[in-house]
Amino acid sequence: MYYLLRKQIILFGIFIFVITNVFAQKYVELNRPDRDELPYYFGMTLAVNQSYLAATKHTKFINDDSILSVQPGASSGISLGLLGTLKLNYCWEFRFNPQLIIGGSKHFIYQKNYPVEEVKKTLPSTIVSFPFQFKLNSDRLNNFRTYVLFGAKYDIDLASNSSARNAQDMVKLKKSDFALEAGIGFNFFLPFVTISPELKFSYGLSNIHSRDPALKYSNVFDKIQSRMISLSIHLED
Repeated sequence: MYYLLRKQIILFGIFIFVITNVFAQKYVELNRPDRDELPYYFGMTLAVNQSYLAATKHTKFINDDSILSVQPGASSGISLGLLGTLKLNYCWEFRFNPQLIIGGSKHFIYQKNYPVEEVKKTLPSTIVSFPFQFKLNSDRLNNFRTYVLFGAKYDIDLASNSSARNAQDMVKLKKSDFALEAGIGFNFFLPFVTISPELKFSYGLSNIHSRDPALKYSNVFDKIQSRMISLSIHLED
C-alpha cells in the first residue's frame, strides 16, 4: 500500500515543510483568534486518491492451472465532498465528511494458460462515501496547527456489478464496503478561510467479492478487500 502516490507524498511533505516555516514565524498577526471558540463549522473537500484491491486466493487457484498468476493494479481518482465538524472539547472534534469518489477504477492482470496470454480486467468504480472521524488537535502555533484523525467509513459503489448476469469474463464486487481510516493533517488559518491539507489511509474490512464458482476470472479469489490512500485539501470557515 505504501508505494501508492509516492511522488505526491514527497511533494506533500515538501509543501508542508515550506508552508509551516512561513506560518509558524514567531511574530505574526493572528488570523481569526476566536476561531476555536466555534461549537461547529463547515467546509468542502477536494481530494485525489489512489486505490487497489487486496485479494486472497481460493483453493481453486492452486488446484487449477488455467490461471497462472493474477496481480491487482492501482488507479487514481478524485473526490468532492462536504465537511461538517463538531467541537467536543479543547482538543477533540467529531467530523462527518461525505464524498463522491469519481474514477479510481480497479483492475487485475491475469497470466492465462491455454493459450498463454496476459488479460486485464478493469472494474469501474463510482463511490458515495460516508466517513465518520474523530480529530485530535495540537495547540495552535500562531496561524498553524497539526492534527491526527481516525475513524471509519461506509461506502456504496454505484458502479457495482454484483447483480449482473453471469459471464465468463466478470469479477463481481459487492455494492457496500466498510473501512477503517487514519491520517494526519495541518490547519493553516488565513484571514477568511482555513486551508487544511491532509494525508489519509483507508483499510477495508469487508469482503467485497461476490464469488461465483462459474466465473473463471472470479473463482480464483476467496476474499477481496479495498485499500486507499488519499491527499485532501479542506476549505473550512
